[in-house]
Formats: sequence, C-alpha cells, structure tokens
Amino acid sequence: MRFILILICSLLTACTGVPEGVKVVDGFELNRYLGTWYEIARLDHSFERGLSDIRAEYSLNPDGTVKVLNTGFDNEQGERQTAIGQAHFVGSEDIGNLEVSFFGPFYGAYNIIALDKKAYRYAMIAGPNRDYLWILARTPNLDKATLHELVAQASELGFATEQLIYDRHP
Repeated sequence: MRFILILICSLLTACTGVPEGVKVVDGFELNRYLGTWYEIARLDHSFERGLSDIRAEYSLNPDGTVKVLNTGFDNEQGERQTAIGQAHFVGSEDIGNLEVSFFGPFYGAYNIIALDKKAYRYAMIAGPNRDYLWILARTPNLDKATLHELVAQASELGFATEQLIYDRHP
C-alpha cells in the first residue's frame, strides 16, 4: 500500500514539474499577464486535437487563484468548445511556474519559459516534459521574426518543433 501511495504522489508531482534543463522566467507580473492570449502554435495532444482558433482568457478568482477559460473551435462539430480551470503559483509569484487544473485535484505544469517582459506580447509555455509546448500571443498573429526566434529557442531546448501545429484564427 505504501508503494502505491508513493507511486501516485510521484506521478502527480511529475505532472507539475519543469522539463530538465529548461528554466522558467523570473520577474513575472501576473496582472500584466491577465487577459486574452491566442494560441499561435502547439505540440499535438488529445485535449486540443481537432480544434482551431484556440484562445485562453486569464482572470483573477476572488480567492487569488487564476481563472483559466480555454476555448477552441471544433471543426468537426462546427461549434466552440470551452474548458474552465484554475491555476496557482507553485512558489514565488514573480516566477512563471504555475500549476493548472481542469479536473478537480489533478494539476498539470504551466511553465512560462519565454516572455516578452517589455510588452507581454508573446509567451512560450512548457508542460512537465518536452511533450507539451505552446506559443501564445496577444493577437491572432505573431510576426514571423519573433515566431522564428521562439521556435529556434524551443528547438535548442529539445522540443520537437518540426511537429508544431500552427493554429488558424479567423
């Protein structure tokens, strides 16, 4: 029984870690991060498969956690899908290391690994390992030079950037 508890705790912790050799941003300011972000690119995963025009809206909950409202257009069903979750900081609130949950007590890593600290125009997010990567922007499109820099940075960090899916926004 003790082994099972240790295994479960290890698996849950592994879902909220930072990929080895990857650093999260410091000097993070949550109030500047709140608002709407558009998904520019992502690595494939089941919970966004078949969706386009994906957006994330971040706002503060009364208890100080972050409300996460994700929406995406389901091309097969012809309608928008919505997922509501919440996030909180893993440690210090000036470090871009958060946990997000859409399913009760189960949290996943939300590691901000690149951020336009001057204007908060773009961000790059990693999950607990190199299987999860998102590039986000405040507008539906990101200039090619910035996107190229972010993709190159992700590639240098060992992410499979050749497998990125580039989102479409109307």
